[in-house]
Amino acid sequence: MTTDATAPNFASMPRAEFGSPGPLRDQLVASILNGCKTSTTGLLVDYEHEGESLPEVGSRSVVIDSEDRPIVVIEITGVRVVPLAQVDLAHVVDEGEGDTSVAEWRAGHERLWHSKEMRDGLEDPEFAVDDTTLAVLERFRLITDLRLADSSLTYRSPRRQ
Repeated sequence: MTTDATAPNFASMPRAEFGSPGPLRDQLVASILNGCKTSTTGLLVDYEHEGESLPEVGSRSVVIDSEDRPIVVIEITGVRVVPLAQVDLAHVVDEGEGDTSVAEWRAGHERLWHSKEMRDGLEDPEFAVDDTTLAVLERFRLITDLRLADSSLTYRSPRRQ
């Protein structure tokens, strides 16, 4: 991991937001910083609705905190698209949220995916996931710690958790 806060051209990298601003995002960013969080999950339907390409192995992005400050640079090391029924325990544990079973992980994520915020974002008040819903499973590694960088940049990007 690089600790040089003047990482080349980090200001032009895409921004990554984990969870919504507040306690959840703060927890997720802390888990990235301490090495517990090395995976994340999105829904394919969310990418399609936003017209966004799927993440690519080798791409880098800047993780921002609840105050839109750049905190770390991460690099995607793996991407899989699988039905929710095929999410494995290794991915769940590597999300760094303390889940010890796929069922526990899924229940927590379904609360998010069935929330008013998610349904509003997808413009589908009836949206619900099931075993066949396609999930985008990303693995990443921390590249650069930017906490010493001075930046007033703010950005928006897809919701991840």
